[in-house]
Amino acid sequence: MKITDVDVTIVEVPQIPPIAPYRSHLRTSSTTCSAIVRIDTDDGLTGWGEHNVNFLDGESGPRMRAEAVEWLRGKDPLNINLFHRDCPFGSRLKSGIELALWDLAGKARGLPVAELLGGVIRSRVAVAACMGIQTYERAGEIAAYYVEQGFGTLKTKAGADMEEDLAMVRGIRDSVGDRLKLRIDPNRAYSPQQAAELCRQLEPYDLEYLEQPIPAEPLQDAAWLRRQSRVPIALNESVIGPASVLEILQVDAAEFILPDTHIAGGLLPCVIIGRICEAAGVPCIMHCGHDLGPKTAAMVHVAAACQAYSLANDTTYFGLEDDIITQRWEIQEGHFTVPQTPGLGIEGDPARIAKYQVDD
Repeated sequence: MKITDVDVTIVEVPQIPPIAPYRSHLRTSSTTCSAIVRIDTDDGLTGWGEHNVNFLDGESGPRMRAEAVEWLRGKDPLNINLFHRDCPFGSRLKSGIELALWDLAGKARGLPVAELLGGVIRSRVAVAACMGIQTYERAGEIAAYYVEQGFGTLKTKAGADMEEDLAMVRGIRDSVGDRLKLRIDPNRAYSPQQAAELCRQLEPYDLEYLEQPIPAEPLQDAAWLRRQSRVPIALNESVIGPASVLEILQVDAAEFILPDTHIAGGLLPCVIIGRICEAAGVPCIMHCGHDLGPKTAAMVHVAAACQAYSLANDTTYFGLEDDIITQRWEIQEGHFTVPQTPGLGIEGDPARIAKYQVDD
């Protein structure tokens, strides 16, 4: 089997409430912007991938397509190890292509990707509902809605103001009590000293973890922060790939690790991170970058096959107006069901891709 063509299309899909408008301390948005990768082969098979391009200026689908076609045409799509060794692209484009290669590998062998990763150990993958920064009142309303929808875990953005963060957490707990596990994510907003004070004030609210409250480097700051409070610390922006996770574990800088395919460079690096963390006894959570169908599929397959991804993985998928795949994912009682069809279990919909395309 050889690659005959590659296409990369940037799409922008509107979000709906309660996700939209999604406010962090960095920005507020109401859309999901992704690059959709399609790879065709001389066997007539097509693989689909996706990488996040939210909030990036100057990204061009035609330019990415030209680069990908020049390097990939004529190559064997099934040798993913060789792809990782030789791929010249940055982590985002690399990851979108790699997802499509896994989709092709599964289709060529007639197996779901999770089976190629060693086998399915969980047939349903739990997900955490996400929300942006909210007021005390609105946080409580959204939390109650998520409980009604069957979610067991909630992750919020944070970091614009410490008092605002605390009010939001109080609103959630006053509304739903302990019916939701709670995570908050300040996206590196605070200094280590500010984060330590925030942790001390958050202790009564029984957080599952506080995600990346401080800058990604130096890791020693995160290790110091862990010693200042009982609030568990999770790292995301510090997680680049497997080597970065080894460094995090060596200095004991995190109780939880959150990788993402578009940062790590694909599905396989997230699996490797999961194996490392499994050996270390550290849970992993797949991070969400406002993902559409193909990237959501990658998360589901990784979590289905890797023991370390034992907690609810992030998602904003329920907040999409639409998707670019032929059959949308369903969330039932806070879980995705692992597909049993070959590949990632999704197919791109050319009509929807054309509808939401934002460059040509």
